[in-house]
Amino acid sequence: MLSVGSFAQQSCGGLARRSFLRAGLLAPGLAMAGGSAGWLGDQSVLGAPAGPAKSVLVFWLGGGPSHLDLCDPKPKAPAEYRGPFSSIATRTPGLIFSELLPELAQRSDRLAVVRSNVNFDGDHLIAESIGLTGAVAGSAGYQPNFGSIVARQRGGGTMPAFVSLARGPIGDGRGPMLGYGGGIWGQAYDPFMLSCTERGEVEIPDLKLFEGLTPGRLADRRAVLAGLDVSRRDLDSRRLGQWDRLHERAHALLTSREARQAFDLSREPEAVRRSYGQTSVGQSCLLGRRLVEAGVPYVQVNWSQFVEVLYPFSDYGWDTHADNFGLLADWHGPLLDQVFSTLLDDLEQRGLLKTTLVVCLGEFGRTPRINSIGSRDHWHQCYFSIWAGAGVQPGRVIGESDPRGEYPVSRPITPAMVGTTLLDRLGINTEIRAELGVLREGGVIDELF
Repeated sequence: MLSVGSFAQQSCGGLARRSFLRAGLLAPGLAMAGGSAGWLGDQSVLGAPAGPAKSVLVFWLGGGPSHLDLCDPKPKAPAEYRGPFSSIATRTPGLIFSELLPELAQRSDRLAVVRSNVNFDGDHLIAESIGLTGAVAGSAGYQPNFGSIVARQRGGGTMPAFVSLARGPIGDGRGPMLGYGGGIWGQAYDPFMLSCTERGEVEIPDLKLFEGLTPGRLADRRAVLAGLDVSRRDLDSRRLGQWDRLHERAHALLTSREARQAFDLSREPEAVRRSYGQTSVGQSCLLGRRLVEAGVPYVQVNWSQFVEVLYPFSDYGWDTHADNFGLLADWHGPLLDQVFSTLLDDLEQRGLLKTTLVVCLGEFGRTPRINSIGSRDHWHQCYFSIWAGAGVQPGRVIGESDPRGEYPVSRPITPAMVGTTLLDRLGINTEIRAELGVLREGGVIDELF
C-alpha cells in the first residue's frame, strides 16, 4: 500500500486559488523531500570512478544508545558503571556484547565494531547534525548531510538518490535537527522522505497530491495540471520553473514501475516481512533493503523520527533517561537484535552485502556512571558504531574505550571520519570532496578494510 496524502481545498468554483498556491509552494517542499537532489545530480562531478559500494544504508539510532549496555560492556567495572546486564561472547575473539544482543553476537563474523566514536556536543539536535554532516555549524549553517552529498554527485535517475525513512525530518520535541539535509546547499538537497507503518504501509509525508489522486490515478496527473493554467499565472514566475521541473520528476517517480515495486512491501513473502518484525522500524529496514535493491545509493533508516521515548508524539527513540535498563531489556535491545540481524542476513542472502555498506550508530552514547535515578544520560565522549559490507573486514574491532567506558584510549573516530569513509566507499574520493568543498577534516577509517 502506498499513501501520498492530500491537501485539496474545494470552493464552489473548483480548486481554490489558495490550494494551488499551496501546490506551487510545494515545489520547494518536493525539494525538501529530496525532489531536486534525489534526481538532479551535479553534472560537474558525475562520472567519477565507482567505489566498492553501490549503496550505503545508515541505520540511525537517534537518541543515543548506551554503549555499555550493548556493544561495549564493562563486566569488571564498578557496579555504578557496569549496569545489570551480563556479557556474552561473540564469534570474534576478545569481543563481547551485552546479553541483549545474542543474534548479533552470532553474526560478529560478518561485521566490524568501532568502540571509540566521539562527538563534540551532548545536545541531541546539535550532536545529530554533527553526526550526519561531519562538522559543527559554521557562520552560514551546517554542512550538507552525507546523503545530500551523495545525491548531488549520484543523482539524475528515476529513483531518488537520498531517501530518509521517517515520518518527517528527524529531531526531538523541540523540532528537527538542522543537519538532516542540504544545510548550506539549501533545501533542494534535502532527502526524499518516506515513512513505513508497522503494517508495511508506505507513505510519502511531504508529497501532498490532490485529494483522490492516488498512485493508481496518476495517469491523469498531467490533465489535472493542464487545467490549472489560469491559476498558474498568479504564481510567482520565479517558482514556476521549479514547479514544472519538480512535478515532472514527481510524476516520473510515482508512475515508474521501478518505484512502485520498490515501495510495495506486499510483494515480499510473508515470512520475510515477519522476520523483520511488525514494527515501524522493522518494516522500515525491509523497505530500506528494497530501496538498495532498486539502486538507491544512499538510504537512511531512522529508528524514530524523534529521539524521545515516552512522549505522546514519540515512536520510541533511544533517549532513555528515565528507565534506560527497563527500556533496553523490554524493547530497544531485543528489537535492535532482531531487526539488524535480519537486515544483515537478508542483504547477504540476496548478494547485496558485497556492494552495500551498512552502518549502525547514533549521535552519542550514554553516561557510563549510572545517575541518581538508576539510569543513564547523554555522553558524547565515547560511543559505538557497527559496520558491515562493501569490503568491511568482518570480525575487526577498531578503537578501545577505557575500563569504565568513559573515553577512548585508542583511535578516536570523529563524525567527519564516518562521513568520509561512507563517501569514499561510494567512489566520492578526495578529489571530488575537495571540488564539492565537503569533509575537509575527514579521513577514511582504514582499519575497517
